[in-house]
Amino acid sequence: MDIELLGTLAVREQGRSITPTAPKPRQVLALLALHADQVVPVPALIEELWAGTPPRSARTTLQTYVLQLRALISAALEPGDGRQGRAGRCTAKDVLVTLPGGYLLDTGNGTSDVREFDRLVASGTQAMDASDFPRAARLLREALSLWTGPAFADVHGGVQLDTEARRLEETRLCALDQRIEADLRIGRHRELLAELTVLADRYRTHENLHGQFMLALHRSGRRGEALDVYQRLHQTLVRELGLEPSAALRRLQRSILMAGPDTPARTARTHAEQLVRAG
Repeated sequence: MDIELLGTLAVREQGRSITPTAPKPRQVLALLALHADQVVPVPALIEELWAGTPPRSARTTLQTYVLQLRALISAALEPGDGRQGRAGRCTAKDVLVTLPGGYLLDTGNGTSDVREFDRLVASGTQAMDASDFPRAARLLREALSLWTGPAFADVHGGVQLDTEARRLEETRLCALDQRIEADLRIGRHRELLAELTVLADRYRTHENLHGQFMLALHRSGRRGEALDVYQRLHQTLVRELGLEPSAALRRLQRSILMAGPDTPARTARTHAEQLVRAG
């Protein structure tokens, strides 16, 4: 089974889609797929579907959704797909398993983009900690490439899916931040400028990204533009949040101010590294 959650929901068994079109069964499948190979308790599924106000028929209705999912799985397990011979299972109940207290989606050692993303981010973070910046940049870039849109983009999520979507988005932003930092460490400042231009516009109050943008501009000989980035961020923070830029970002601005246009940006780089650690 192959599971994709970092974008639109897509779950395939032997290459055949088992993703329903109806909103509630999609929601059930998304939660089961998120916790694939683990038991998802019935109360958790009911809470996801009805947010604390379940109908009296909640358990019966949930069973109906499970039957609908199993019908799709059965269609994917039709003879000739090789499933039984490879995994030793031949019915939908072997894939979407009923267990005491809940249900389990058995992937049969298949793939999950969320699991792969978390694994790559963890490996990339370890590489950063070991100062292996080329490897960190490669691993984090690979992790970020798994995203095709917001997590669960086409699923009407309840409390649990919405919470997980926020966690994944925060992890994605942290991974992006680290990947840019790794690229800066290996001298790819000019290559980052186009990407950072877009990111600074999209995340208008994100200090780390703006600090990295300032550093990349300064190291590319565009000192004035780096200072302009700081001024725009300062105005946005004050206007929208009533906050001043952090001390680390102010130190980065001062270091760029004190550095001549042709001076190597070692001091600026040091303050940018402090900014990343502080964030």
